[in-house]
Amino acid sequence: GMDGTVENLAFLKNMLPEDATWSCTGIGKCHIPMLLTSIALGADGVRVGLEDNIYYSKGVLATNEMLVKRAVRIATDCGRTIATAEDAREIFGLKR
Repeated sequence: GMDGTVENLAFLKNMLPEDATWSCTGIGKCHIPMLLTSIALGADGVRVGLEDNIYYSKGVLATNEMLVKRAVRIATDCGRTIATAEDAREIFGLKR
């Protein structure tokens, strides 16, 4: 429930226990700053999708696929591993 700023996210992340599992999302114009910062700070997950942001860039309407592909590209470029659907089921203890 805080403003989506790099400073606020860094503050909140530093308040977590060292072994905490955490993820982040940014709404609207905060989407990209929160995506980039949460990946840089080591988030276990990021949330992207049209429910949080309908634009890919200024004036360009997004699709969920566009938003997910961008997040995957950024995370991969930063050396992060992307969970498959099967990995996600296992992480969350979901049955197939």
